[in-house]
Amino acid sequence: MIRAILTVGGVGYLPPASGTWASALAVALGLGLHALGGFPALALATVVVTAVGFWACQRGVKAGDDPPEVVIDEVAGQWVALCFPSFAFWYMGLDHLPYPALIAAFVFFRLFDVWKPWVIGWADRRGDPAGVMLDDLLAGVAAGIAVMITGAVAHTVLL
Repeated sequence: MIRAILTVGGVGYLPPASGTWASALAVALGLGLHALGGFPALALATVVVTAVGFWACQRGVKAGDDPPEVVIDEVAGQWVALCFPSFAFWYMGLDHLPYPALIAAFVFFRLFDVWKPWVIGWADRRGDPAGVMLDDLLAGVAAGIAVMITGAVAHTVLL
């Protein structure tokens, strides 16, 4: 069961770039969660997946290891990134997430997850099971902030 959680039902075994596959799945599921229950549904699912991810990593990932098939961290981090536009659109009373916000959240999350600047890289270098989750959660926060800045620029300067 722990392996199924860590690999998100086997998505982590998809070649190439299993993290990208998991992020794409997370965007699709996040879109559905937002459609069903708005930001509260996505936020609750993010908290649950994060808690389950930390639990599973503590039991199924060895210290100093971050196997490529472990992608529960990508789902949690991608949902953190999606929570930013989800909250904004939910707060404005809109029941859907427009595709530019979804694409931006996906692209920025993958960028920060691969690039690992500053504190994201520190979390990745921790070398413990918690670091497996932390770097992606921090990448999600950075991506969410980038989505909001990009959206603000697009809606004020470019329009």
